Amino acid sequence: MILIWPLFKLKYMDNWSSIESTFIADARMLKENLPHPGWQPYWYCGTRWDFVYPPALRYGTALLSTVFPILPARAYHLYTAILYCLGIGGVYLLFRLGSGSRRGAWMSAALVATLSPCFMFIESSRNEAAVSFWVPQRLSVLLRYGEGPHISALAMLGFALAFSFVALRAWRPKALAAAGIASALVVSNNFYGATALALFFPMVVWAIWVTHQERAIWLRAAAIAALAYGLTASWLSPSYLLMTRENLRLVADPGNPKHLVLFIVFLLVFALVSWCCVKGRRDLDWLLFLVGSFLLISVYVLGNHYLSFQVFGVPLRLMPEFDLFFLLLAADLLRRLWNRTASQDVRMLLVIAVTGLASLYASPYIRNAWSIYPREANYKNHIEYKITEWIHANLPDARAFTSGSVRFWYNAWFNGAQVGGGSDQGLLNPVLVHPQYQLAAGDDLNLSVLWMQATGADIAIVHDKNSTEQYHDYAFPQKFASLPLLWDSGAGDRIYQVPRRFPGLARVVDSASVARLKPFPEGESNERLREYVDVIENGPDSPAPSRLEGMDVLRVKARVAAGQSVVVLETFDPAWRAYSGTHALPVRKDTLNFMLIDVPPGEHDLRLVFETPIENRLGYGVTLLTLCAVLYLLFGARPRRI
Repeated sequence: MILIWPLFKLKYMDNWSSIESTFIADARMLKENLPHPGWQPYWYCGTRWDFVYPPALRYGTALLSTVFPILPARAYHLYTAILYCLGIGGVYLLFRLGSGSRRGAWMSAALVATLSPCFMFIESSRNEAAVSFWVPQRLSVLLRYGEGPHISALAMLGFALAFSFVALRAWRPKALAAAGIASALVVSNNFYGATALALFFPMVVWAIWVTHQERAIWLRAAAIAALAYGLTASWLSPSYLLMTRENLRLVADPGNPKHLVLFIVFLLVFALVSWCCVKGRRDLDWLLFLVGSFLLISVYVLGNHYLSFQVFGVPLRLMPEFDLFFLLLAADLLRRLWNRTASQDVRMLLVIAVTGLASLYASPYIRNAWSIYPREANYKNHIEYKITEWIHANLPDARAFTSGSVRFWYNAWFNGAQVGGGSDQGLLNPVLVHPQYQLAAGDDLNLSVLWMQATGADIAIVHDKNSTEQYHDYAFPQKFASLPLLWDSGAGDRIYQVPRRFPGLARVVDSASVARLKPFPEGESNERLREYVDVIENGPDSPAPSRLEGMDVLRVKARVAAGQSVVVLETFDPAWRAYSGTHALPVRKDTLNFMLIDVPPGEHDLRLVFETPIENRLGYGVTLLTLCAVLYLLFGARPRRI
């Protein structure tokens, strides 16, 4: 706690390129809409709230901000600081319960808190560390890149593996319940943490089964997995998993099938060798787990770095996990060497050597632990705040196209819709990938305007090379100069008005024209885009004003004639329902994955409601039953006596 004390008090770091803005914005919106919104109308032209990110950090930050009360930014840093400290405790607990050694547990916790062996192997991380006092990688990515969810999940990983060791070795119902809870917390914080759990939990199971040879171990392992899934079933729905798999293509290289085969061969060879060498050796389950986990994470991370070995995900994101198992194995080997050395002089030399070597690399960080934090920033002086404040005051109902760090921070202080979002997690409408690229990289203004009209954007927020915005994504910012200028910072930031026939997200359209539209292809199709915009912008002369009511309800007033329908430029989802008075109206998906509503002739006050999907309702039931099972394991079931 002492080493990271500034993190407990921090509000805004002067690090505006950090993705932590996503989680701060997310928590602020959740705080205002507790207990749980079903829809997120401000990002990606709408998406399911659950799809954006796992819930633990979002709820933890929102609840901290509500209870104390403090700014969401302060609450985010407080949450990550608390879990960072707990994570070091989790390392201690894992080593203590796995090996039975208190001395080794203290040593492993101290090593993980201060050292990063990945610096020896990965040049990019070493170069970053060399100019920042050799800050451990797990803390560096937290501060530099906003990896709060990942590091929070890593903090829970130690507890999940520690309790799994106890629960798998013998029937210990409390440990079984704790392993399920901790595993659920890993997944509920971050999917990279979940990836690590998916790698290491099977290694725990294998190590204990090979050395103990009890069939009940498989049943206990299945019970832990079932508890973990049951506790997350309310949000970890099948459609979430499918959507996440699709979104992964946007942020990670696809796995190489040949590399996957090699990875499986490696696992089989390891299984065969371990079976032959340590079968029935109960005293070696901990060592087998450490050796297997270290080899596994080395192949996954270092194989990718040196050989471009790509199985799944982004392997270099798991450098903190590599550090963890390198140091756990090193601490265990040192413990065993200590125990086998009878001479006090040799032991003293061992202590001096280890302490001196660790201090050599850890001392720059320890001596400068409080100076590594970016200075506290007055957020109101930054362009990310100035732009969103002006829009909130002057165009609160506008949907914006924005980019870079302004996109990341767009909802950190105010509500406001954008075509993009805090990050690309949870993108329900795959068509929206095209305007992000076209507006930022393309030089064709007409095509850019078509995309903004098609996605309901009222304004474009543009930055040139003189702007203090962090990323400068626009390759041709001058292309927007002919659009009406609404605001100019005088320092390279401008807000332009998008020419649209009517404001708002709803359009009365000719049903026959909509029916003639052809499906939008996988790749970008400029002709199909022009046809779509012609239908929604040049249709009947009948405005259809719309407004949000909370997060889950959209109201539309429309005068509809025979042969006409209503298009709402909000992403379609099967859980949307449309009502005119008490009459339910059919909602369909149009060619750009927005909502198309079949409306009878007349004046209508349409009420569009996002209702809880059936898979989530079933998930609530599964989670409730799982909680009952957890309570029984904690307070009703009895352990087996040995």
